Amino acid sequence: MQKDNLVFDLIKKELERQRNGIELIASENFTSLQVMQAMGTVPTNKYAEGYPGKRYYGGCEVVDEIENLAIDRLKKIFNCSWTNVQPHSGASANAAVFLAVMKPGEKFMGLDLSMGGHLTHGSPANFSGKTYHAIHYGVTKEGIVDYDQLEARARAEKPKMIICGASAYSRDWNYERIRAVADEVGAIVFADIAHPAGLIAKGLLNDPFEHCHIVSSTTHKTLRGPRGGIIMLRNDFENPWGIKDPKGNLRMMSSLLDLAVFPGSQGGPLEHVIAAKAVAFGEILSNEFALYGKQILANAQVMAKAFVNRGYNLISGGTDNHLMLIDLRNKGITGKKAQETLDRAHITVNRNSVPFDDKSPFVTSGMRLGVPAVTTRGMKEEHMEMVAAMIDKVILNVHDDKTVADVRVKVKEMMQQFPLYPELG
Repeated sequence: MQKDNLVFDLIKKELERQRNGIELIASENFTSLQVMQAMGTVPTNKYAEGYPGKRYYGGCEVVDEIENLAIDRLKKIFNCSWTNVQPHSGASANAAVFLAVMKPGEKFMGLDLSMGGHLTHGSPANFSGKTYHAIHYGVTKEGIVDYDQLEARARAEKPKMIICGASAYSRDWNYERIRAVADEVGAIVFADIAHPAGLIAKGLLNDPFEHCHIVSSTTHKTLRGPRGGIIMLRNDFENPWGIKDPKGNLRMMSSLLDLAVFPGSQGGPLEHVIAAKAVAFGEILSNEFALYGKQILANAQVMAKAFVNRGYNLISGGTDNHLMLIDLRNKGITGKKAQETLDRAHITVNRNSVPFDDKSPFVTSGMRLGVPAVTTRGMKEEHMEMVAAMIDKVILNVHDDKTVADVRVKVKEMMQQFPLYPELG
């Protein structure tokens, strides 16, 4: 069979883009080479509908071992009694949670997308907002989750589920307070920890498992694995909400969630990706990963301070985790323009709405930055100051092509000090 040079030339081009740029998209990271190698292996050929020991196809004895290894490692990471490693993505994991515990039209609460929430937490453009009755809480003028508003709305609306978690929120969560109001109104607490999961795994942020009934995450971002999703329970339980399976039987929560993933929302699991998840989970269990998490926090703190010192308006005034959200209105530039111009300098960020934004989601007043990927490359605190200075230079000279070009040269020179996948040539 002839090699498809067109596709592989494009892949090589993408490798060079990643190598030569500064990656600051908070939801992106660089996997280890062995994670990528695991994804490109023969389990991609295997259909394995069902779960280990209970498959609907023959020949699953080896992929059963792979999936069980991923499950066992994930249980150790988060001290869980049950996990499901099959969701294809974080959105798939969240969809399965909804399917397991909610009926169409039932009420739930989530952080408003415009305030830093996620599409699957009730956006009217998403299944969560289309299928279910979404009620939102927001943040205060200071950019902190408005727990008073959350409590008042929960008491008034009595939602069946409360979601805590975000895609553009730089502070830790008060899971204990959310659980207290949930218990008062009889709600399920569902934590989506897709962004801070790697930091939570090493005890660097509050533990949602102590207070939340169900927890989901992606496996990329701060977990630094392949793109995928997971669902977890610290302790399995008989659901007190009387939720039944499709046959009308009461079941343990783990069983309801398993059924919601397969056959409820997915068919055959991606066993090659599950193999890569298992590799990544093994890496997370190492002491080296704990040092990585601590460096993420250190880098984020230095970068946040560097922007504040340059007069940038950080939502909530700083960060507790790996990301920061910057309101650019006092700099006279939109998020869209900042993203596009920084792209030309080979600094990758994403435009993002800020709380109480007066611009559309296609333009936005802000940009979101995260440090997991540059931390993986080996960058330390002193480099965060340099990166902030380069971003500031581009934003202050957005119409000066020469300045942007000069920064692009400096970016490439800097990133050559931090080789990415040198084994790939």
